[in-house]
Amino acid sequence: MSNKTKLKKYLIISLIAALCIPVLFSVLNIIEYRVYTKNFNRKLNDIVAAVTEKYPDVSENELIGILNSKKTGDPYILDKYGIDIKNDSAVLENIGAHRMFLAVNAVLLLCGIAVLLFVFLKYDRDKSKDIADITRTIEQINKRNYELDIDSISEDELSILKNEIYKTTVTLREAADNSNADKLNLKKSLEDISHQLKTPLTSILVMLDNIIDDPEMDAEVREEFIRSIKRETVNINFFVQAILKLSRFDSNTIHFIKEKADLRVLIEDAVQNVSALCDLRNITVAVECECSAEIVCDRKWQTEAITNILKNSVDHSRDGGKVIIRCSQNPVYSMIEITDFGAGISEKDLPHIFERFYKGDNASPDGVGIGLALSKSIIEEDNGTVSVDSDENGTRFKIKYFTL
Repeated sequence: MSNKTKLKKYLIISLIAALCIPVLFSVLNIIEYRVYTKNFNRKLNDIVAAVTEKYPDVSENELIGILNSKKTGDPYILDKYGIDIKNDSAVLENIGAHRMFLAVNAVLLLCGIAVLLFVFLKYDRDKSKDIADITRTIEQINKRNYELDIDSISEDELSILKNEIYKTTVTLREAADNSNADKLNLKKSLEDISHQLKTPLTSILVMLDNIIDDPEMDAEVREEFIRSIKRETVNINFFVQAILKLSRFDSNTIHFIKEKADLRVLIEDAVQNVSALCDLRNITVAVECECSAEIVCDRKWQTEAITNILKNSVDHSRDGGKVIIRCSQNPVYSMIEITDFGAGISEKDLPHIFERFYKGDNASPDGVGIGLALSKSIIEEDNGTVSVDSDENGTRFKIKYFTL
């Protein structure tokens, strides 16, 4: 990331400068010492040469002994020559060299300070720029503009702040997208609900107007109208109840009571729930379930899910037809198969039958397109899946409850 690279560069430059300054000072001290030594030894050599030339009786050993002796003579002997031994150098060349080295050390120190100051100011300027970028980003977020340059996220000291702002931006963007999607879904749902209610309500109003406007209506016709009104009212009630159940799923207000349930008992309860519809159309429901499978689920809601799928199969069966329910079990899952022998579901409708309010070409006139969507939500809540395949000879639903 760019900021992380810049931070490393600044740190490396600062570290190199911090290391180079003492190294250079050490090198200069060594050079200075050698210059002093060279100047001093040269002058000492001249003194020894002059002494040996003027006093040939003085031996080299005596001179060397004097140089290496730890005894000191009169410390103020050079004062008569104007040299303060404590403060001045006896070799004038060393004074010039000392001043030169002081100047070089000062320049070197100033250069080092300048480099470090430049690096600090440059880094501080870049950091201020990053803070300004973050400020502008927050201003854009406040204006509901949730675009953020991901490449600007770094690992310097501002990284935590930038990362948190990025997370907040992503959350806000998702919330905004979900809000827009929810609005569109709500609009579509309200349109579907309005359409689903409009037809039966219009039919009820027309039949009531006929009954009111014709007091002498034939009793048999009047009774047929009343039965139709009751049927439409029942359909509206079923639709409203289904809507309420789905809304409870969407709002996560349903509390599932998980317990072990016998799969065959769930099937028998679902068959009982559609028995009246089966009797009305003379449809036989055959249960072929010899296994003793148990699943962990909410008994009430799973019965509701199986009932809705079974009702869909009964609705699409021909009068006098048959629906077969089979169950099986293996180490991975327990499965229910519900097979009808009706007209089947068209290939274009098959991917959409679990969508809310969807009604295919062969849908039942009394269907509201919500039962299968509700079943799918319930089954998935209990660690299950539901799938369907169909052809012109019928439709088969497969419900699988996976072992935990």
